[in-house]
Order: sequence, then structure tokens, then C-alpha cells
Amino acid sequence: MKLLKRLRKMLILLFLLAFMANHYITCKAKPYHFSDSRHLPKNKVGLVLGTSKYTTNGRINLYYKHRLEAAYRLYKMGKIQYILISGDNSKINYDEPTDFKNDLIKKGVPKAHIVLDYAGFRTLDTVIRAKAIFNLSAVTIISQQFHNERALFLARQHHINAIAYNAKGVSKRYGLKTQLREYLARTKAILDILCHVQPKFLGKKIPIV
Repeated sequence: MKLLKRLRKMLILLFLLAFMANHYITCKAKPYHFSDSRHLPKNKVGLVLGTSKYTTNGRINLYYKHRLEAAYRLYKMGKIQYILISGDNSKINYDEPTDFKNDLIKKGVPKAHIVLDYAGFRTLDTVIRAKAIFNLSAVTIISQQFHNERALFLARQHHINAIAYNAKGVSKRYGLKTQLREYLARTKAILDILCHVQPKFLGKKIPIV
């Protein structure tokens, strides 16, 4: 019985921590993300947060589809001049940045205006590398709102003047697992800042002109 009580207390504590982390990050990011592209300030570079092109059942991932469309829209509007795509390329047959690149080129974005970061294994890595590797002190992050809020928190904690554009979201049913994972991801984000966690890889600087 004592063990069950301890486990119950631990679960309650974890739930409270996740709830507070979620609320804190939402509040901190609120002034810096935009859903209306007309009100979005201009930046030289838009940073697309990577995700897989396809779901496990082989269909197009709506998170990918909407981020792709958002990046293209901002580029065509002149809100960004270059598109930095950061994602996972840890396996030979899995390459998030190149998928985005190929689809943006098909839409008409010049290859010379697309830059790839293959070591964006998680959001923390992506935002730190944007500054440390690509020499960006200011950037427009492009993802769904829940993801943008966490990315903005991480970026601004690392002294990056970041704003974000909210790509179209998905239905609650479609994104339920992702939304639940986000609570844990936000708790981890705060712990990463407190523990000064760094990216898995850095490397030579590749300034975006």
C-alpha cells in the first residue's frame, strides 16, 4: 500500500510539473508568434522545423504538408528571403530536410534560397544550431503553434531574436498523440535549459548570406 501511495504521489507531481511547464511556455511565447501572415514582421531567414513527410500508414503527414505550405507562402510574400530547413537525417533512408527541399523547389522556390540542416534531431538542437552554425541572431520559426511556442522559448533562452509563424494545425483526433507528447516535451525543454544541455552535433559555421 505504501508503494502505491508513493507512486500515486509521484504521478500527481509529474502531472503538476507538466501542467506548469505547459502554461509557462505558452505565456512566455505568446507575444512572438503570429497566425496572420499579414501581421508577421519580415526576417531574412525562415526556419522550418522538420517532421516526416509520411505517416506510418504511408499517407502524407499533415504537419509536414502545412509547414511546407506556410514556408512557401511566407517566401512568396517576401516575409522571408531564405528558408533553413532543419530535421532528422540519422538514417540513410530517412531525410526530412531533403524532402522539404525537393517539394519547395517543385513549388518554385530557387534552390539557392534553401539551406539544409541535417542535424536537427530535436527542437533544442535546431534552434541552437541556427545561431551557432548558421550565424542567425534573428529568425522566423515555421511550424504549428504548439511546436512554435516551445521553439520560441528555447530560442529566446539562447538569446535568439526569434518570432514564429503558425502553420495550419490539424484536428484534435489527428494530433492527439503529438499533443500529449508535447506536455512531456515542454517539461524536458525547461529541464534542458536549467541543465545547459547542448546539441548532439555542432561543427563548422555555415553563415547564410
